[in-house]
Amino acid sequence: MENHVATELKEMLKKAQPLFTTKSCCIYKVPYQIRQSNKDAYTPVLVSIGPLHHGNSGLLSMEGQKQFYCQHLIQRSEANLSDMVSCVQQLEPQIRACYSEKIDLTADELVKVIFIDCCFVIDLFLRYYEGTTEDDVILPKNWMRTRVMFDLILLENQVPLFVFEKIYNLVFASRLHGGGFPSFTWLAANDYFSYYNKQGVLTPASNSIAHFTDLLRYFILPPSHKKPSRNRRPLVLGHSASELVEAGVKFQVNKSSHGILDLEFEHGVLKIPHILVGDFAEVWLRNVVALEQCHYPDDHYITDYVSFLTRLVNRDKDADVLIKAGIIESMISGNDTSVAKLINDVDKNIIVSNVNVSYLKICEDLKAYYKHPCHTKMATLRRDYFTTPWKTAASIAGIILLLLTAVQTVCSIFQVKCDE
Repeated sequence: MENHVATELKEMLKKAQPLFTTKSCCIYKVPYQIRQSNKDAYTPVLVSIGPLHHGNSGLLSMEGQKQFYCQHLIQRSEANLSDMVSCVQQLEPQIRACYSEKIDLTADELVKVIFIDCCFVIDLFLRYYEGTTEDDVILPKNWMRTRVMFDLILLENQVPLFVFEKIYNLVFASRLHGGGFPSFTWLAANDYFSYYNKQGVLTPASNSIAHFTDLLRYFILPPSHKKPSRNRRPLVLGHSASELVEAGVKFQVNKSSHGILDLEFEHGVLKIPHILVGDFAEVWLRNVVALEQCHYPDDHYITDYVSFLTRLVNRDKDADVLIKAGIIESMISGNDTSVAKLINDVDKNIIVSNVNVSYLKICEDLKAYYKHPCHTKMATLRRDYFTTPWKTAASIAGIILLLLTAVQTVCSIFQVKCDE
């Protein structure tokens, strides 16, 4: 006779489902350990996009505005509403497979959520492109326009890019074939999110981008960017920015770089591209790092960059070194945090399997430079005698006194010889 517990287990295990399909999944809930350091950086404030935050009480006030935008897009569409909805219905299984979480919505409910959210974003992008502010409450208000843009780059607040494109291409079929109307990917990359496109990356192929968070990563790591090989050794620097300065290392802005990842060290000069540090930078950086943790576990170049900065900037005085060199431009206001804390918080609970070899080499070169006998003595001298204005003044006074004593001694010897 079969054990009743075994029977119950068998029935239970028949219903077992994997968390997500690895091949299809690209939209994730940020891991609990990562989001704890700043939950607000991963959570939409004004508008929910997609199913993961749909229905949140704090976001319900924007549902009417989303529906208004949706209605406006339907009115200007070349396709009728039935065809537009059918387009999303056909994609529903693919859409559902893109999320790491189980979506507790029926197929029809998910189609409605995706349809309204996609139409809202498409109409928003077109209004931004055309400069249309009539009957609009988002674009005319700077704070709301910026906050909505923040919400649209959050990893948990995404809809797959292919859905936007399918709807957009259906709505504007004849205009797109005419050649003068922009593609949806162009609107996203070269207009609405152009602020993040510091390198002027050309419009990406739509099949190379999963969603808007992935688009931000693409701006930093386009195909033209030569990706260094990777190594499983840990990233160890051993000396912070202020300690390296004591050893004679100079910090400069890397003006010849093609992006924030291009670090260089030679002839005692560490060159790092300019970066803005503040709430705006923190949101996109945190979400791109979270995406790499979940989706690019062996190809996390932006995470490597954050890890390097964390090892370089341990304390406020380390951040001051980079701020004075013009590398970091701080946009932080108030006393709740600091540049050093912000950088270190982004790196909290991040797990990496390998590291960019160019960063490993820079770390090795910096350690070798610091350990050179001349540089070690210089660091000791600066640390022991020139760390504060009072110590510097006292040390200079001591040196002057020593020189004067030496001069007096020499003069005394000459005087004795002359008297003889």
